[in-house]
Amino acid sequence: MIKGSLPALVTPFKNGAVDFDTLKKLVEWHIGEGSHGLVPVGTTGESPTLSHEEHEAVVEAVVQATNGRVPVVAGAGSNNTVESMRFMQHAHKVGADAALVVTPYYNKPTQRGLIAHFRALHDCCDLPIIIYNIPGRSVVDMTPSTMGELAKLPRIIGVKDATAIGLDCGACGAESCISPNSFEGEFRGAQCAYRLLDMGIALGSAVKTAAMLNVDNRIMYRIGAVAREMGLIDADFALGIP
Repeated sequence: MIKGSLPALVTPFKNGAVDFDTLKKLVEWHIGEGSHGLVPVGTTGESPTLSHEEHEAVVEAVVQATNGRVPVVAGAGSNNTVESMRFMQHAHKVGADAALVVTPYYNKPTQRGLIAHFRALHDCCDLPIIIYNIPGRSVVDMTPSTMGELAKLPRIIGVKDATAIGLDCGACGAESCISPNSFEGEFRGAQCAYRLLDMGIALGSAVKTAAMLNVDNRIMYRIGAVAREMGLIDADFALGIP
């Protein structure tokens, strides 16, 4: 199971090209700081602007630099289903442990369209998928009922949620409200820390994936330790506590 603190890696550049030497140093720094996994080529990693070749090279470089020490969750999202399949299959081929797949942006698919998109990605290879729901950027919000339908697929293992509202414990009755117990099985929630750091801890999110971890990821571990002591998170959940 993937859990803990997983920083969304920046993609360093030098003279207009990806700086792979610095990228490898960044991987070493994060592992040395105690990160439980790495997420290359998410939004923080310039996924909208990297070429396909750069995207794939960054994922492969991070997998190689990590060398099995922590899981690698490769960004593989696109508003083009076939393009996302390509990124999924490549990540699987080079040894990534899972894929982070954003809801298709700009196209504004229906909930049925989202199910069709993620089902196609699920079936294209054996790589586990974490859904990335961030309506502020993609302009489409995946509902909990749609997540519940997708959670029935064996390789869709969780969701990174950045809705910034509604994620408050399941008590509010809103359609967008998600709690850790919203789904059966191993489908787990991840909190991305867009103004939701406190709420994510209270919910007991199993995973933390955030750009802020590139600055100070140990603070997440300290906050998690306090939350555990206060009984705010279940013992089965981890927030990157060393």
